[in-house]
Amino acid sequence: MMNSAALNELVERTVEGMGYEFVEFERLARGLVRVTIDTTAEGGISLEDCEAVSEQLSHLFTVESVDYERLEVSSPGVERPLKRARDWSRFAGELAHVELFAPLKAEGFPEAGRRKLEGRIVSIEGESGAETITFDFFEVDVARTPGAAHLRSRSKKAAAPAEPVRVSFALADVDRANLIAVLNFKG
Repeated sequence: MMNSAALNELVERTVEGMGYEFVEFERLARGLVRVTIDTTAEGGISLEDCEAVSEQLSHLFTVESVDYERLEVSSPGVERPLKRARDWSRFAGELAHVELFAPLKAEGFPEAGRRKLEGRIVSIEGESGAETITFDFFEVDVARTPGAAHLRSRSKKAAAPAEPVRVSFALADVDRANLIAVLNFKG
């Protein structure tokens, strides 16, 4: 039986060999295998793209005797996870939510530091395996649901935007991160 790291690498090579960007591979309860793919092409991932990758991975899993019940192939959605250095580089300038393994201490933070940050990705630099992310932390004020958009539009007082706090942290210190979707609920 193939170990998880080897299977992850095999799925990544297969997905990227088909011309898609590999985002994530997960083995979940009840035999569910979830593979997330993306593309830099205009229009994003289509249902046909997911079907093609699903069919290819089904054949691969049969040949490699991978034990699974269901295979789900999907796009990452609007709140795309940020997993690799190339993701951080590609989405520099975008809003993101970041959760670190340990609190980050910086001027402007509470004494104990902050483990959860929202703000804008500035850049990523450094050698592979030792990348450092530069990030502008601030209170992100975007509507995340239609109800929140309605409440924000009725609010009379608008808080003045606070100055961002520029911080740096190692990519290895990131527990999880994703883009923050800026959605227009007004149509």
